[in-house]
Amino acid sequence: MGYLGHIGKYFMMLGQVFKRPQRGRVFREAIVRELDELGLKSLGIIMFISFFIGGVIALQTALNIENPFIPKYLIGFATKRSVILEFAPTFCSIILAGKVGSYITSSIGTMRVTEQIDALEVMGINSLNHLVLPKIIATVFFYPFLIVLAMFLGILGGWVAGVTSGIFSYIDYLQGVQLEFDPFLITYAIIKTLVFAFLIATVPSYHGYYVKGGSIAVGKASTQSVVWTIILIVIANYFLTQMLLT
Repeated sequence: MGYLGHIGKYFMMLGQVFKRPQRGRVFREAIVRELDELGLKSLGIIMFISFFIGGVIALQTALNIENPFIPKYLIGFATKRSVILEFAPTFCSIILAGKVGSYITSSIGTMRVTEQIDALEVMGINSLNHLVLPKIIATVFFYPFLIVLAMFLGILGGWVAGVTSGIFSYIDYLQGVQLEFDPFLITYAIIKTLVFAFLIATVPSYHGYYVKGGSIAVGKASTQSVVWTIILIVIANYFLTQMLLT
């Protein structure tokens, strides 16, 4: 099937996904379960990476400022802008695409090859709505909070790097963090996160739902889903940046 065929099939899948859920209680339980699997279990890796990457950005910025006429508070300013604009929303979403995307594809793909999805269809249940919509809701509603936490920890990591290394003053760093704060940048990052979260939930679901074959096919589909999700995140990042910041 060509790329246009996959695109059409993907949008047809979305049409089935957004139909009204059949059972309210089962649907709510599925959302809670997905919030735990896709959201809470991703907290650890995002917190760990955000903190240390923020420190690395601050240290690299400080080490590359050799001109004594360049104010040291630019270290905090550059770290803040880098974390808010790109690292937190984009880099963390790429990490989540690898972790969460492979899980979604493998779980749905396993259900497909073991004929559990066919059993749902026989019982008259909209399997796409039942399996995919809770994942979309869980990621779209939870990931913005995850990214805001990543922003805070990234900036905090830069401050800790200054305190522990002594390369730059933490007072200058805090001055740079407070310099020219633009609330729209947070809005911009949240908008990007919402789009990325939707892609992280739907693209791996597409690859898992339409997988054909056995366990080997599920493994290949997981790899393809991660690759395509990352590609789409990078493309969406380019267009969103062009539309929102220019």
